[in-house]
Amino acid sequence: MAEITASMVKELRERTDAPMMDCKKALSEAEGDMTRAEEILRVRFGNKASKAAGRVAAEGTVGISISADGKTGAMIEVNSETDFCAKNEDFLKFVNELASVVAANNPADITAVAALPMSGGTAEETRAQLVGKIGENITPRRFVRPAVQGKLVSYIHGSKIGVLVDLVGGDDALAKDIAMHIAAAKPKSLDASGVDASLIETERRVAIEKAKEAGKPEAMLEKIADGTVQKFLKEVTLLSQVFVKDDKMTIEQLLKSKGASVASFTMYTVGEGIEKAVVDYAAEVAAAAKV
Repeated sequence: MAEITASMVKELRERTDAPMMDCKKALSEAEGDMTRAEEILRVRFGNKASKAAGRVAAEGTVGISISADGKTGAMIEVNSETDFCAKNEDFLKFVNELASVVAANNPADITAVAALPMSGGTAEETRAQLVGKIGENITPRRFVRPAVQGKLVSYIHGSKIGVLVDLVGGDDALAKDIAMHIAAAKPKSLDASGVDASLIETERRVAIEKAKEAGKPEAMLEKIADGTVQKFLKEVTLLSQVFVKDDKMTIEQLLKSKGASVASFTMYTVGEGIEKAVVDYAAEVAAAAKV
């Protein structure tokens, strides 16, 4: 039997983007023939995709597509298992194309995205092919395709934070400022009406407990809680936030000064709310290197 070295495993992984252990097994089966091993991995992509489906995908990237007139657009988060995959050229191409077809077809929900037409077949067929090639679980997680009142503008920070804003009025400079502010300040909603009631109740409850521990009179507790909640709302609602580039004005004041308004916005942070698996890559490398 041909000797399978770590450098051979590394080369096959670079050719195929398949997991190292799969590369080692394919090389063993192909008796060290690199071309044959690559073929084996490609033939097996369907089975590999099935295995990958159960693994946690908490990395990934955000894709955004906006029409030239800014009247139609979409943002989608697609998850992968590793940041390595999230930077893969084929993965990024898939995400960007998927954002475009979501914008063009306006699916009802994330389940309906699977049937959308893409260059590689349906979105699900294209995803499965990509899983087979890369060897990681790849999952379209969520998208937004807003009904636009003004003009859509966007900002992506490091591929991990995506912002889509429906800005009414204003100019390109203002649009960029608002989108970048949202990425930096991370507001939860446009104004107080959009903040989850459970978050407000939590702030109120914590404030009361802190006041009790500090020995504040019972009669003052509700007033203290009201003040804490109002402070919280100013910090988490876009219009009340202090503009990151000018701490002397709020976003609401900035918009009024430009004769503009924000109809809506959405911000995605990749992997938000997903429990990430802890992977020992050193152990994986060591295992792949053993013959």
